[in-house]
Formats: sequence, C-alpha cells, structure tokens
Amino acid sequence: MTTARGLHAHVLETLGQRIVDGDLSAGTVVRPELVASEFGVSRSVVREALRVLQSLGLVEPRQRVGTQVLPVTSWELLAPTVIRWRGASPAYFVQQRELLELRLGVEPVAAALVAGAAGRGPSGEAVLLAARDMLDACAREDSRAYLEADVRFHRALLTGSGNAVFTHFAGTVEALLRTRTSESRDTISRWTRDAAVRHEAVALAVVAGDAAAAGEAATALLRVTRDEFIAEAPGA
Repeated sequence: MTTARGLHAHVLETLGQRIVDGDLSAGTVVRPELVASEFGVSRSVVREALRVLQSLGLVEPRQRVGTQVLPVTSWELLAPTVIRWRGASPAYFVQQRELLELRLGVEPVAAALVAGAAGRGPSGEAVLLAARDMLDACAREDSRAYLEADVRFHRALLTGSGNAVFTHFAGTVEALLRTRTSESRDTISRWTRDAAVRHEAVALAVVAGDAAAAGEAATALLRVTRDEFIAEAPGA
C-alpha cells in the first residue's frame, strides 16, 4: 500500500522533473484538480507538492491566475533536488558547465585554506585518503567506489576549509557529482586514472601545507573537467 508520503514524493518528483525538462514551460498554470485526477491523489497531496516546488522557486501562486511555472532564473539552482532533476534533463551539460565554473571560484580557495590551516591535520589526511581511494578504485575497476571516494574528496576539501559557506556548498557539489551515475557518456562518467592523479596532486599539496600549490592544482583539476564537459556537450 502506498503511503501519503510516497504519494507526495511521486507527485513532487514527476512535476519537478516535468518542469525542469521543459514539458511544463514557464508561464504554464498548474491546476491542482487536474494533477489530483491524473495521479489519483487528494488535493492536499498536490498542495503539499506544490509548496515544495514553490520553496525551490519552480512555481509561484498568483491571485486570479493560479500556480504558475517560473523560468529557470527563479529556480534554486544550488539546491540538491533541483540539481538532481537538471542532471536527468536536457540541461545536463549546461548544469555541469555552470557549476564547474562556480566551483572554479570556490574549491581552489578551499584547497588553499585547508593547506594553510590544517594541511597536516585530519582534514588534509581525509583529502589524501580519498584521493588514494580513487586511485585504488581505478586499479580495481570499481566505478561505484570511485564515485564515493570522489564525493569524499570534495566534501573533505570544502568542509576542511573552516569556511561555513564552503561547508554548505559541499552538498551542492555532492549532488552534482552523483548526477553522473545515470548518464552514459563514457568519457565523462567512468573513472579515469588521469583524473584520480589530478586529485592526488591537490591532496599532496594540501598535506605539504603549500597553499599556493594546492590552489593551483585544484584549479587545474576543475579546468580539465570543465573542458571535458564542454567538448562532450551536444553540438560542441
């Protein structure tokens, strides 16, 4: 038997994905009675799903109009849920490029902070261990272990910076990394030793306490990744 929570999640996921995919374009009025009829749920379930979509900036109730779909410029683009939906949409490559460009302004600074403040401490050790686990996953051809180590690497880098905003951004980066598991573009999605070596270069600079080198290595890592996605994008 499907629970109320399960029904809510199903309606939310379907409507959110339709909006992000463009099936429900900006300006479209979402009519709760039609949604309730389509999914066989109560109006209260639909209202709750719409409230969540509103909190994410995807829709907005307007007097005498109804609940309208908003343009992408209104969306909470750093929210993990929105990132997941965009990662399964035609905007996959656009999102990767946009967030990699943002990460270029954040993660090199985080790497330098970890190196300068605690390079030889637990944070630096966590970064290095994750990088080494990525290399080990390559040797074992274990793509799942590679992804998990990659997530741990970037989380350790951001949370170890001592900057609360960077720590919050770690959830955004994790959500972005996890969108790669559902795509089939081999040169991007599979583990590669070259990428793991670039992660290790960042980690080695961090544990050496070399802030400048850590920042430079993180910049190089993210630039290569960004350029790979740009090259792989349809129409590139």
